[in-house]
Amino acid sequence: MPRSAVRAPWELLKRLFGWLVLFEARNKVVLAPTAWRLRRVEDAEVRRLAAAGVRPPHALVATVVATHRRPGQLLRAVDSALAQTVADHVVIVVDDGAGLPELPADPRLFAASLSRNTAVAGVVRNVGIRLTRSTYVAFLDDDNLWEPAHLETALAVLRAPGGPDAVYTALRRLRPDGGEHDVLSVPFDRRRAAHASFLDTNAFVARRTRALHFSRLRRTPEVLPREDWELIRRYARRHRVRHVPEPTVRYLINPESFYTSWDNRRPAGHYDA
Repeated sequence: MPRSAVRAPWELLKRLFGWLVLFEARNKVVLAPTAWRLRRVEDAEVRRLAAAGVRPPHALVATVVATHRRPGQLLRAVDSALAQTVADHVVIVVDDGAGLPELPADPRLFAASLSRNTAVAGVVRNVGIRLTRSTYVAFLDDDNLWEPAHLETALAVLRAPGGPDAVYTALRRLRPDGGEHDVLSVPFDRRRAAHASFLDTNAFVARRTRALHFSRLRRTPEVLPREDWELIRRYARRHRVRHVPEPTVRYLINPESFYTSWDNRRPAGHYDA
């Protein structure tokens, strides 16, 4: 059979459903056993850490910072989270089994280390979500920074009369040398998100609901789509999501990412933890 005849149905399916949706459907079939095992790991870590007293107080917003072996960058990320203009705010750093540097002495800051490395960003973030109690949840990876008004900008939209359930701001994407690569600012459209990966949780602030949890599939750097896309698009199935075009995140295009590989061939918007 000619290759073009084989490709034609695939191209039609991609146009109808979106390549990201098709890839994720494949992931759920192929990687399902990894999710079952990782859910047990996640549950055990939450129980262990809660019993050890890692339970931040209730706050308007909790920020979950996932980290693995980047102590210098982590401290800068934590400083940017603690420098937010929103006062009713707690920050929880969740280390993926590698150990933590000495963190600032701040009553809003809490830290947890997993007992072993999972290499799954979704599980690390889920532990942070489950250990915190807040109305809203935000996410910051250890190699990115927030502008001081990031949370204030997001909450102003979320808490306005008739506001959405979640927002994501624009990303100012920076090269490793510090130069600006671009500003990623794409209005939310769930169907568009089936065809293009422009969603990133470093810019995402959402109301805490049962839907606010990351996929537990073991996504190696080659597995697409990433956890960000899956979470936000799934959350938007029953919740209103809005884009705020103000760039409030300084996002590092990191060629040494632990969770995701990055190269110049990737389309704009791919996640780089």
